[in-house]
Amino acid sequence: MAVVIDGQRHVARLTLGALAELEEALGAGSLIALVERFEGNAFSSRDVLALLGAGLRGGGSDVTPEQLHNGAFEGGPMAAAKAAAELLARAFVVAE
Repeated sequence: MAVVIDGQRHVARLTLGALAELEEALGAGSLIALVERFEGNAFSSRDVLALLGAGLRGGGSDVTPEQLHNGAFEGGPMAAAKAAAELLARAFVVAE
């Protein structure tokens, strides 16, 4: 999937390593706990930034933490939250 920050398109995907990083960084006991945060609209901006950062690194992007924190996301903060949720959901889709 693509995320646009400051007008530049970046590929994002969650690798297994990125998922493990997220569990630790967000203090989630499991990935299911993280999914439940998003499904219950109980996620924080920290969750969104961590998910997008891990996904961008997994997609090979060189976006810095500063760019991630200060960049303008196409569609604004709600679009960034939606992209993070979609990224997490895609991590659980079984390929046919």
